[in-house]
Amino acid sequence: MLKQHLQLKLGQKLAPQQIQLMKLIQLHTLEFEEELERELEENPALEIVKEDPKEDEYSSLEDAYQDEGTESIQTDFDVNEYIYDDEPNYKTASSNYSPDDEEFDNESLLTEGQSLYDYLLEQIHLVNISDEDEKIAEYVIGNLDTDGYLRREIKAIVDDLAFSQGIYTTKEKVEDILENYIQKLDPPGVGARGLQECLLLQIEKKVSSDKAVSLAANILRHQFDALTNKHYNKIIQKYDIEEEDLKDALDEISKLSPKVGGNFDTQTITINQEIIPDFVIQVKDGVVIPMLNSKNAPTLRVSEEYKDILTTYSHDKNSSEHKQAALFIKQKLDAAKWYIDAINQRQNTLLQTITAIVKFQKDYFITGDEKSLRPMILKDVADITGFDISTISRVVKSKYADTSNGIVYLKDLFSDSLTNDDGEEVSTKEIKTHLQEVIGKENKRKPLTDDALVVMLKEQGYNIARRTIAKYREQLNIPVARLRKEL
Repeated sequence: MLKQHLQLKLGQKLAPQQIQLMKLIQLHTLEFEEELERELEENPALEIVKEDPKEDEYSSLEDAYQDEGTESIQTDFDVNEYIYDDEPNYKTASSNYSPDDEEFDNESLLTEGQSLYDYLLEQIHLVNISDEDEKIAEYVIGNLDTDGYLRREIKAIVDDLAFSQGIYTTKEKVEDILENYIQKLDPPGVGARGLQECLLLQIEKKVSSDKAVSLAANILRHQFDALTNKHYNKIIQKYDIEEEDLKDALDEISKLSPKVGGNFDTQTITINQEIIPDFVIQVKDGVVIPMLNSKNAPTLRVSEEYKDILTTYSHDKNSSEHKQAALFIKQKLDAAKWYIDAINQRQNTLLQTITAIVKFQKDYFITGDEKSLRPMILKDVADITGFDISTISRVVKSKYADTSNGIVYLKDLFSDSLTNDDGEEVSTKEIKTHLQEVIGKENKRKPLTDDALVVMLKEQGYNIARRTIAKYREQLNIPVARLRKEL
């Protein structure tokens, strides 16, 4: 039997504009430029103003249009909603951006370069080799990684050649082609199956009559484990040599490259790792001034042409074709209004967030000294701005600021806190800076162990456990004491 009853539910639904805003906020400058260009291409009702109008012509956006989909748009609508006699173009730009933003030019981001794969293919095609062997060589080259190593098992390559290429060969034949053809190509070390082989292939290309080179080759071939573990005394005793002889050999080894493919592009077209700052932070007379990169504050408006077309079609309410055209135009105008408002909110969110960060880390931006960094977490900035923690996280994600002390990654400004012996809260970044300084000044012949580092930092007022020292050291990419040892 059917029963009818009332049920009360609480729910939260994000409007399309809110979803769009969250996506826009987390984009860094280059991604935002691409997204804006895509939106301009897809929506002809949205325009970017090339020339800046006078400041007194600027106007703020209306409240966001509340339609949540095309189904809710009516065909009978007020055309005046898009016609403004007194109110000119929409404007999202702010005067709060750097006057020298033109310095951040990304016109040359795309560059052409030759991949390691293409470079090796060019060489193998010049080698006197049979057609079948050349195909095997090409397939092996295709299995090299970007560092130039052959990580796959030879047996697996033999099986692949049989199944995918119809070439039936043996493991010995593939190894012969690898060692006698591919590993002879430039750059030296290519086609190696491990670090030891890679370094040996390079050292063997050098003049073997040189005493240091010969010793280096011998160490790499027969004492590789002792070398990687820096058991220098064992090597000196093994070859009955002086410490200076070992230094010369180690100097030759240090000139070798562990990643011979690193100088080549992974694709024929690649994007340079150029950073376009999202913010500019200036210091004038002790005052820290945060600004947006002007690329984050474009001047947008709703197309006057589309508003005129909407006016024309709205006068004819009897034609179904005109009604459909008017509906399409209205949808585009709605989308343009939504997008402009989202850009405004994005700009406001970014500016409020960077202002809060600058307020929190004023001393750091003035001095540029990492020891001046205060402990700061996302919640601290969220409390100042009133935004949600997730919003702050999206803002700082992948974003950089151009400061008087260089380009700063915003996430690097955030750190937890520890209490020193004086009862003061200090940033973990400050402790890491002290840790780097202590290790940088250590005697490299007898590097400090983690236990010794604990004692030294404790003398400076930082009471830190050994496991914490080890964690910070790993985060700073500093190896253990044994591997920091030098002659």
